[in-house]
Amino acid sequence: MTTRSDIVRVARSYLSTPFHHRGRLPGVGLDCAGILVCVARELGLMAPDFDVPPYTPTPDGRTMLAWCETYMTRVSQDAMQPGDAIVLITDVYPQHLAILGDYRHGGLSIIHAASNADPPRVIETRLMFARNMRFVAAYALPGIA
Repeated sequence: MTTRSDIVRVARSYLSTPFHHRGRLPGVGLDCAGILVCVARELGLMAPDFDVPPYTPTPDGRTMLAWCETYMTRVSQDAMQPGDAIVLITDVYPQHLAILGDYRHGGLSIIHAASNADPPRVIETRLMFARNMRFVAAYALPGIA
């Protein structure tokens, strides 16, 4: 059975992968949804052709949450833990996905594709909610222990 630690381990193996909108190739190019999709595929949590519906860089505020509600189980902010997925608002609408990790100095981290990193790439940072990173929802992936 797949564990939360497996999810974090695989997501961390994607660190430094260049950011690429709709990218689905670890080591070559990923976006925030691509990390989650590729982790789920690699661990056999979803079918090899599993993906999110086509999307543009401009979010609509509904599509991502509807997709998350369909394929994952919502958990409360107080109950979220490493290996869960989190949806964040970085502008106006829910538009950013990340996988929660265990921050080395305590608390939680997020493993995510950061288009604003220098260079744009998959990074892991301490989870800190702020005006440009607001909590929307957290989800447990299917089939994890």
